[in-house]
Amino acid sequence: MVHFHDIFHSRRYFTPLTFAKLIQEDSNGRVLVANFFNYVMKSVWMQQTRIGLSLYDATGEGYLRESDVETYVLELIPTLPQLSSLEEEFYPFYVCIATRRFFFFLDPFKSGKVKICDILDSGFLEDLVVELRDDDLNKTREEGNWFSVENAFRLYNQYIKLDEDHNGMLSRNELAKFCDGALTNVFLERIFEECITYDGEIDFKTYVDLIIAMENKKEPQSVAYFFKFLDINGEGFLDTLVLYHFFKALQATIKDGGGGQEAIDFYDVRDEIFDVVKPSITGKITVTDLINCGQGDVVITLLTDAGGFFGYDTRELSVPDLPAETEV
Repeated sequence: MVHFHDIFHSRRYFTPLTFAKLIQEDSNGRVLVANFFNYVMKSVWMQQTRIGLSLYDATGEGYLRESDVETYVLELIPTLPQLSSLEEEFYPFYVCIATRRFFFFLDPFKSGKVKICDILDSGFLEDLVVELRDDDLNKTREEGNWFSVENAFRLYNQYIKLDEDHNGMLSRNELAKFCDGALTNVFLERIFEECITYDGEIDFKTYVDLIIAMENKKEPQSVAYFFKFLDINGEGFLDTLVLYHFFKALQATIKDGGGGQEAIDFYDVRDEIFDVVKPSITGKITVTDLINCGQGDVVITLLTDAGGFFGYDTRELSVPDLPAETEV
């Protein structure tokens, strides 16, 4: 016998919209039971997770502060089989790595808090909570999971290797060895000008943000992250003079690296950047232009990374000496 309350509870999971999403190519217009079951299980899990996250919402306003997310992750670690190999001494580093992903993508305006609904919609919790509870997580999925032990150790070991004086921080000279020394001096200077530093050095948290941005250059949040470094005048746009400023540093890095590469023409680079971006105001590239063109990652690479520049397969340019400053 079907009771009214059963119909009431099932209706919330099986709306016409849900049916339309789940329906397969079936001559009789049917939904596979397995697909519906997985949908219901995920919906229930999301509701339970929302309740769980709400316990960390100290203000009751639907937001979590950075310290709230850190506490949530810290208390989650012992419950996840895939993190069982972590020593307690490593917990603070893991918590930082996990928390920064939430805030890098979900708090673009640096308000210091993220909406619980945004956390649920991001899909990050599926990687963190669902996959890391799987005792049989395969190697491919583990390697692609930001929250995996393997990735946490990778970032930590990179950082330790760069920290030559072992003071727990990175100086500009130490960070210069990142990416095999391919990042330009001007770009490195801008990182230390714009980011919070401690006696002129950056901490692990800032380093993790940089890694997230470098490994997700196509994402709007990453483009905005890099734009603040490129916008040296704080005017909200990049013009020819700004592009030239970074180009000079790029050329110097290329020359210092040796290898006999052919020289590059600044004006060819500039023209290609403007052609790719197609800014709404001629000669001025805004962060919106850089995001909307869909090639912001390419532009960022061309202006900051000598190694990435030569990996850009459309460039086989040669350039003589740098043009005079007055000619730009």
